[in-house]
Amino acid sequence: MTKTTRELAEEWLRLDRDEETRDEIYKLLVKGDNSELEKRLRNRIAFGTAGLRGPMQAGFACMNSLTVIQASQGLAAYLLQNERDVRHRGIVVGRDARHNSEKFAKLTATAFVSKGIRVWWYETPTHTPLVPFGVCELNAAAGVMITASHNPASDNGYKVYWSNGCQIIPPHDKGIAEAILGHLEPTTWDTSVVDDDCLLVEGALGLVREAYFRAVLAAARPEGVSVPKVTDLKFVYTPMHGVGLSFMKQAVQDIDLADNMLIVIAQAEPDPDFPTVKFPNPEEKGALDLAIQDAEKSKIPLILASDPDADRLAASEKVSGKWHQFTGNQIGILLASYLLEKYPPSKPKGKVAMLASTVSSRMLSTLASKEGFHFAETLTGFKWLGNVALDLEKDGFDVVFAFEEALGYMIPSVVHDKDSISSASVFLHAVAHWSSQGLTPYSKLQQLYDTLGYFEDANTYLTSPSPATTDAVFSTIRALGDPHPSQLGKRQILRWRDLTIGYDSQTADHVPELPVSRDSQMITCDLDGGVRFTVRGSGTEPKIKLYIECCASSRGEAKAGAESVLKDLLKEWFKPEENGLKLA
Repeated sequence: MTKTTRELAEEWLRLDRDEETRDEIYKLLVKGDNSELEKRLRNRIAFGTAGLRGPMQAGFACMNSLTVIQASQGLAAYLLQNERDVRHRGIVVGRDARHNSEKFAKLTATAFVSKGIRVWWYETPTHTPLVPFGVCELNAAAGVMITASHNPASDNGYKVYWSNGCQIIPPHDKGIAEAILGHLEPTTWDTSVVDDDCLLVEGALGLVREAYFRAVLAAARPEGVSVPKVTDLKFVYTPMHGVGLSFMKQAVQDIDLADNMLIVIAQAEPDPDFPTVKFPNPEEKGALDLAIQDAEKSKIPLILASDPDADRLAASEKVSGKWHQFTGNQIGILLASYLLEKYPPSKPKGKVAMLASTVSSRMLSTLASKEGFHFAETLTGFKWLGNVALDLEKDGFDVVFAFEEALGYMIPSVVHDKDSISSASVFLHAVAHWSSQGLTPYSKLQQLYDTLGYFEDANTYLTSPSPATTDAVFSTIRALGDPHPSQLGKRQILRWRDLTIGYDSQTADHVPELPVSRDSQMITCDLDGGVRFTVRGSGTEPKIKLYIECCASSRGEAKAGAESVLKDLLKEWFKPEENGLKLA
């Protein structure tokens, strides 16, 4: 029987022991604000392949102490059923510097201790990649990172890593979600076990930090490979009010660059309010303004930036008097080309593997075809890039790199997830290498374009009023042709791949090679004229994302091709005004 709004509120008040969030629901109940209570309580915050992420408010639909405890109890139960020796191997728990991150991390640890499971506890805020690194280093059963990455200050999240050091993928996400529903009654709220020398809680930062930086240094300066000295290289760095600074300091000290990094002081220390940026995401317009100001004053032509949990890396270079901010696709191909160039010639190139997600540039695939190494395409997200990389390693491949267009780069010898610190260390060595050839990152990129073709994108997103609207829009698109639309604008559709319903026009049996999920909308098309695009519904935001790339013999032609397809998509498929969609 469906519960009334009042019954949902009373259930919340019975379960919640956090005075702040109890008070939120109590006041809404007294006020009779049923609309807000319904919004907060009717639907549970979804546990997906990214774990949990959402606004910090009272209610089953939000991030708060109660939903963190419930998630942790469900995860603990699922691990005990599906992993070996969980109580002894334990779980790694880390957190960033956001509001409530420490409280949520302690509640997470408490829930695991209550089940008799050891907790490897990171004593201070850390960057996200140190959790999956710690899972592997300590042979833990799993890891939890409390972070909302580059989301607004009002959000937080709960990110889960499996025993292989990768983000969870199906079926674990659904299994954990079901286990959560079976463990909604909090066992304990007593977080004193974290601070009171409990035998099941062990401070672990000292156990993994040095090993992590050894791995970063080995990735930047592989044994037996000649790499350039970087001591003359100067750059500006901002951690975007996040946790990246201490980790970047150590990494650059290890490569003798400690005195060459100019830090953006106004954004240097962790600040959960992110006061100097509208959104703490280095991709957003204006996010690097303070870094550019400092670079201009010091006449330094290179900027690096991490997002608040320091797993994404941005870079910008001053070119002909203007600042060029590299896209994730551009940094990805730059890193890939450098790592390939520095790959030991004594090893067979045919066993080298690199990966990119389906929404990322095809430039890496083109490089693979030209140079003879193995390229693999995955679904969106490092949960797939990391897990597929592990599968390739089991098949005998040497996986040296993976990337995604949203400023994420993976150096698998360090961690099977995106990591701004290891990728920055490799990138700085690459910059020094190019400098020895009379090149900058930008001029090296032009050299790659000359060799591989010009790849330009027209990526954007539409804000959708509801998941139902998103589903309806995609259903209408599918109905434009049978078995699929054959044309967009004046361009013929050469390949249609629908990973929602499971159809690929290019395979012999029309079954896609990539995993299919009816829970998410994703269509990819190849068009004549060198264009490929993917349109998909976001799993974490109310957005429809459009990734459009055109390859041509000149930059102008490639850019014009991508932008013309964007116009056609908006006009013929998505029709923002008609469907209530808002263009970014």
